[in-house]
Amino acid sequence: MIVKDEDKKINNKALKSTANPDLSASQIKNEDSYENNIRPLTFDDYIGQNSIKQTLKISIEASKKRNTHLDHLLFYGPPGLGKTTLAGIIANELNADIKITSAPSIERPRDIIGILMQLKEGDVLFIDEIHRLNKIAEEILYPAMEDFTIDLTTGKTQTVKTMRIPIPKFTLIGATTKAGALSGPLRDRFGIIHRLEFYTTEELAQIVKRTAKILNFEIDESGALEIAKRSRCTPRIANRLVKRSADWAIVKGDGKITQKIASDALCALDIDEMGLDVTDRALLKLMITSFDGGPVGIETLAVALGEDIRTIEDVYEPFLIQKGYIARTPRGRKATKSAYEHLGIKQDVSQLGLFKN
Repeated sequence: MIVKDEDKKINNKALKSTANPDLSASQIKNEDSYENNIRPLTFDDYIGQNSIKQTLKISIEASKKRNTHLDHLLFYGPPGLGKTTLAGIIANELNADIKITSAPSIERPRDIIGILMQLKEGDVLFIDEIHRLNKIAEEILYPAMEDFTIDLTTGKTQTVKTMRIPIPKFTLIGATTKAGALSGPLRDRFGIIHRLEFYTTEELAQIVKRTAKILNFEIDESGALEIAKRSRCTPRIANRLVKRSADWAIVKGDGKITQKIASDALCALDIDEMGLDVTDRALLKLMITSFDGGPVGIETLAVALGEDIRTIEDVYEPFLIQKGYIARTPRGRKATKSAYEHLGIKQDVSQLGLFKN
């Protein structure tokens, strides 16, 4: 890889431009009052993903006893399940600093080089949406992950020189919603790979109660369970609904989140008892009424619904598939019997054979 002279000017500006690029200093401070405050800092406070926690505890303890860096980790799964939170906990357990960035913000060679050269021994580097790294950034990461060096080529034609610069040993944690979009060479360089699973209602109820306690919102058991049932099996959504329910409790009630308060608040947001929102129901209804339940292609659904294909695939479809409302087939998506029942639409007798095993 040839690096221009301007790319060799590594400074703090390169790092700052990639760490949380969408947040200004004031926004980060405001965000800290809510999002960061409710993030658990230890495995004991982290609810759910029990098998992953056990494995990570062992790996971290082993790395400490060997007095070496922790293997690079890759977390994948739907958004909002706690990949960033786990990265923070790992850094905390290692007593290490963590640098956070996202792959789309790493546009030029100097961006990734600047980050790598500012790492200290034992630091944790977290890259979100790592499947979106460009090819040049990937090629720089390969020797950095394996040999803890950066290979640079400078000059032109006969004056080309190759330099290998050592960097401190670090742990890279990558997060992605699309593990299959990761290139093989990059994926193979991760020593620890975990898939985060959707949460159970009971686990989400614990998260809801914990969040309400941290934010000083009073909530009872039934209120927590009501929010958990409508949270799409996702902690991030559960935490958001806690705040919306608290708003409703303050204005419409006595400040306490009960089952009725939570139900009224979430119904006002058009979130039904199974956690489906307006777009979810519109997608299912479109498949049933306009395409006879399917199968129908994702491109057709996106155009008919007026949504981006990636939004359907990343935001809506995983939950609907997990709940059994949509099935993927070689010919496209189709609505299942459960989707008909949930929407209260009578299923055509001729369609029943489509759902038999």
